[in-house]
Amino acid sequence: MTTASRISSSSVTIPSRISRRRWRCKVRETTSLPVSLVVAVADNGVIGRGNALPWDLPDDLQHFKRTTMGRPIIMGRKTFESIGRPLPGRLNIILTRDSAWTAASVTAVTSMSQAIEVAEGQAFIDGTDSVMVIGGAEVYRQALPFASRVFLTRVHGRVQGDAFFDLAELESWREIARSDIAAGTQNSHDFSIIELEK
Repeated sequence: MTTASRISSSSVTIPSRISRRRWRCKVRETTSLPVSLVVAVADNGVIGRGNALPWDLPDDLQHFKRTTMGRPIIMGRKTFESIGRPLPGRLNIILTRDSAWTAASVTAVTSMSQAIEVAEGQAFIDGTDSVMVIGGAEVYRQALPFASRVFLTRVHGRVQGDAFFDLAELESWREIARSDIAAGTQNSHDFSIIELEK
């Protein structure tokens, strides 16, 4: 039986379906595991519209699943609510300003440092190698100083939206891998999957 978990300012409780071990929270400036951002961005910086993706890219969704499966994921409450359920096979850590917010089978936190601490604890239990941050805009902004890798889907085109990612923040990062995918019956836009390192 799974239960929702709540993070207080003094402790972190991993959901009972995964572990009953408690993790102490503290203010932190570094991480012991790599933190990676997974983000899809249009040429004009748009990442979302109305709490949804403003494109249809099934091949990128498969890339997202492969990249995040088995690893703890950090997301904002609005992103979680837009998905509508916890993503299976991954510890779902939800960052929210509302300390009373809960949902089944996820862990709620109120700061990025707490989110990373919980994620690192679960990654240690699972033997995984990184922590994944999947949005939205404010969560990316908070996570970027911790990140050492970005899995960037660059959607080729300008789209309307109300959530943005500043691509200028990645100008000094080094490209280490790239795959270009053409639009067609599967995908609404041309796009590139780019792996960046700080």
